[in-house]
Amino acid sequence: MKMSIQERLGEYASLMRLDRPIGIFLLLWPTLWALLIASEGRPDPLVLMVFIIGVVLMRSAGCVINDFADRDIDRHVERTRGRPLTSGRVSSQEAQVLFGSLCLAAFALVLLLNRLTILLSIIGVVLAASYPFMKRVTHLPQVFLGAAFGWAVPMAFAAQTGTVPPLAWLLFTATVLWATAYDTMYAMVDRQDDLRIGVKSTAILFGEADRVVIAVLQVMVLFALIMVGQKAGLGHYYHAGLLVAAGLAVWQQYLIWDRDPEACFRAFLNNNWFGAAVFGGILLHYLLGPKA
Repeated sequence: MKMSIQERLGEYASLMRLDRPIGIFLLLWPTLWALLIASEGRPDPLVLMVFIIGVVLMRSAGCVINDFADRDIDRHVERTRGRPLTSGRVSSQEAQVLFGSLCLAAFALVLLLNRLTILLSIIGVVLAASYPFMKRVTHLPQVFLGAAFGWAVPMAFAAQTGTVPPLAWLLFTATVLWATAYDTMYAMVDRQDDLRIGVKSTAILFGEADRVVIAVLQVMVLFALIMVGQKAGLGHYYHAGLLVAAGLAVWQQYLIWDRDPEACFRAFLNNNWFGAAVFGGILLHYLLGPKA
């Protein structure tokens, strides 16, 4: 069936998951954490614009390459069988062109920044492009996702300060741990389908220990964020934000307790508020905290 241009663009938007912005937020929060801390609350407007638009472009590109990698798998999973690529409404060639176009657009934006940021962006593209294929070779694709999402942190420090200090790598580590935790919740939704198809994930690797491991990861995330606060000199507002985030982590544990797929998905979505709570604490510190 021949589509109109409007219908075709709608399929592309669906392939990029623009109708489901949760991934944009989960990538955006640590990016904003890093930009605020690196700039001590005053990010360069150009850098801020480049990173916000870049987050949307690269998350969209990640969704496209993920569906391209999983085009022969998604049709066997109830939750994903209606996606544009696996259902045939968008061709594999179209997906490849779309992925390349999104990456080129993001790279064009990065060219407005300094040389170190440009070099780091190349690694970011490699991480984004390789992550979807990891589920075939390792039970740790969620860790690779964390690295792909977290790579915006050293890039943000490089863009804002021209260097990537140890503080940036500590925040990067916190982001990887956080993404591993929330993407394991997401993987718990599809665990039975993944076992049947032969796809690997941390949800399968952890098995009956999944809730405990997620809890350990959440504690490690909060500990790493406390250390970030100490090194960056963040005060009471920041720690209040971490307290809210800790409460949300407890709520997520409650949601995944029975391993019900729908509840696990709700726990995954709830991480948007976790990221927002940390961001709110950082922002309030720089807006209302004691001035040096």
